Amino acid sequence: MANIRPLTPELAKRAKEELGEVPERIDADIQQLRDWILKQPHLTARTDDQFLVAFLRGCKYSVEKAKHKFDNYYAMRGAVPELYKDRFVNDAAIDILRSGVYLPLPKPIAPDGPRIHVSRYGVFDSSKYSMSDIIRVRTMLGDIQFREDDNAMVMGFMEVIDFKGVSPGHIFHFNAVLVKKISVLGDKAWPYRPKGFHFINAHSSCEKFLNITKSLMSDKIKKRFHVHSNLESLYEHIPKESLPAEYGGTNGTLESVINGWEKKLLSYKEYFEEEAKYGTNEKLRRGRPVNSESLFGIDGSFRKLDID
Repeated sequence: MANIRPLTPELAKRAKEELGEVPERIDADIQQLRDWILKQPHLTARTDDQFLVAFLRGCKYSVEKAKHKFDNYYAMRGAVPELYKDRFVNDAAIDILRSGVYLPLPKPIAPDGPRIHVSRYGVFDSSKYSMSDIIRVRTMLGDIQFREDDNAMVMGFMEVIDFKGVSPGHIFHFNAVLVKKISVLGDKAWPYRPKGFHFINAHSSCEKFLNITKSLMSDKIKKRFHVHSNLESLYEHIPKESLPAEYGGTNGTLESVINGWEKKLLSYKEYFEEEAKYGTNEKLRRGRPVNSESLFGIDGSFRKLDID
């Protein structure tokens, strides 16, 4: 029997309906994916059941798609070193987490609904950290979700992006290449699916950034962008009670959410130290190497967004 957490009855029903999950077939699907991974000379990866089932769920049980996404997930470490180098639970990671720049909330939108994330890009110290540093911590919380968050893995996530406090110093750190890399990561390597991006407090310079960001996204993701002029408009998509107290809701306070995630991240200290040994050796890959150019069609050089 596969060593995976049983889903709640509500999520099990949705996994069956939305992902085509067949409980009797999960063991065989996991084994098929694991057998393939172990035969790849270029791939050094984790292969525990709970981790592999995340990719199967993220690919609606297409084992071929799961192989591709899993392979990209590890190839990204070489292709996007600015996001994956030095992913350790250290003082900087904890400091970034404590700023509350990115937080998955404790309760999903419903027992059988997506997880809610809140991103606040105006709260981090832009003189101390770059956007790459922020996204690196986000990938760490994402890795924990892939293992532990059944709502996110079965039903995806909705993200509230709050531009309150975003200054020219913050916007300076956003660049077209990094945005493109994050969109490709989300599309081709991360096993959970975005169900909507909801932007609030977007002033005029943010709107220009938003338009550039949108232009770099796939058509499917573009349709999931919503800009709200007020919280009432946001509540039409995300119920008030699903949001933190600071946004008029009852889904924890930002401080309590930060404290919970800090404990969780600290408990994964050894896990991220082990992570350093996993990845791909593109010299051993059969066929074309997976690198920055093949994934993004760019050479990885950084160009700043023109926000004047």
